[in-house]
Amino acid sequence: MSSRIVFTGLGAVCGAGKTVDEIWDALVNGRSAVAPIKQWDASQWPVNVAAEITADNRTLVPDRKLHKIISRTDMFGLYAADLAVQQSGLLAHREKMDAAAVVQFDDRTGIISGSGGGTFRSSYDYLPLLTAANGDLKIFGKELSNVVNPMWLLKNLPNNVLCHVGIRYNFKGSNGCITNQCAGGIMAVAECAASVRLGEADRMTAVGHDAPFEPETALNYHRLGLLSEDVLRPFDRNRSGTIFGEGSGAVVLETAEAAKARGATVLGEFLGSGCCSEATGILDLRPDGDGVSRAIETALAEAGITSEQVGMIVAHGNGTRASDGSEALGIRKVFGDNPPPVTGFKWAYGHLIAASGIVDLVLALKALSQQVVPGIATLNTLDPEFTPFPVSAASQKPRSDIALVICRGFGGMNVAVLVRAAAQ
Repeated sequence: MSSRIVFTGLGAVCGAGKTVDEIWDALVNGRSAVAPIKQWDASQWPVNVAAEITADNRTLVPDRKLHKIISRTDMFGLYAADLAVQQSGLLAHREKMDAAAVVQFDDRTGIISGSGGGTFRSSYDYLPLLTAANGDLKIFGKELSNVVNPMWLLKNLPNNVLCHVGIRYNFKGSNGCITNQCAGGIMAVAECAASVRLGEADRMTAVGHDAPFEPETALNYHRLGLLSEDVLRPFDRNRSGTIFGEGSGAVVLETAEAAKARGATVLGEFLGSGCCSEATGILDLRPDGDGVSRAIETALAEAGITSEQVGMIVAHGNGTRASDGSEALGIRKVFGDNPPPVTGFKWAYGHLIAASGIVDLVLALKALSQQVVPGIATLNTLDPEFTPFPVSAASQKPRSDIALVICRGFGGMNVAVLVRAAAQ
């Protein structure tokens, strides 16, 4: 079996747009979706901006019955997955098969999702009763079933997107749900590629989704000193923190042979991935970028390429002082004083937490296809602590057809993925 794994479907939704093309247009034209929060009254909060999705629920998920049993983040995941699956042509291809072949096809088609895990809003249903019970657990227990919706559990399961994508398309193959905070979505891509490469499935759909901002989370991140009050400025001397966004990304992966056999359009190639932990703590980061460099080196080794072959880098670039500084040093540790063009996308659509890495990857493939490395529009002055470093407010041109995508998360998580542009 060939080890080549290709992308045949891409989907994304975030505050910057409802399709890959809309988001791309925002990136190359310097438009940020960061604006005052509208989901709740944040006027008295120390941080009151985010990059929200404005699409209505019926646009995201036409089936209104589902709205009662899934959460906001699930809607994003289902929407992005549908975009990727439709673009891949898998469903149209399956329609031409006989009954026996359809059974085989469905059994060999899998899904892995990445979600951010629990949120404070998942417990909101319990708060009125807790207040009314005034600490009396007997009253709380007696009235629980009368107050809390019996569908509460189903609505808050972290694997809802995994389940409903499988139900919608009858995909019955390898499946899994990764709840690893920021790394969940991009790890889903790596796991899908591994499943195909190992022969566990012939084709896989990876989805990453999150809707992370809410009053409690915004306040807690602010108290930790992680949020900017106005603009997300990756790698800038005056960067002051990150800004929340929400959304989802999805990709369809399959063997190059399978894609060729059904005449699918190849959108790119998965080359390799690396994942490691810095083992420093929940919030602590090694200032020397050790985790970043080790993840990159692992990805390069799996892909069988050298650092000189990488044409562009989509950095995590979350705008916090510690993360951006250590990420830049980690990149320079691998690439020396002459890295390929570096960019980051969070300035335009915020930090999507579990969806951040996979949406960045989708846009990296778009950048390779267009041979453009979008600039960081909010970059004014590069932090002199890690110069030279090839980031720019203006667009650049990639050195080659290979992109490196970096994703970082709490607990010292570092993930690197390498992708190649589709052959022209």
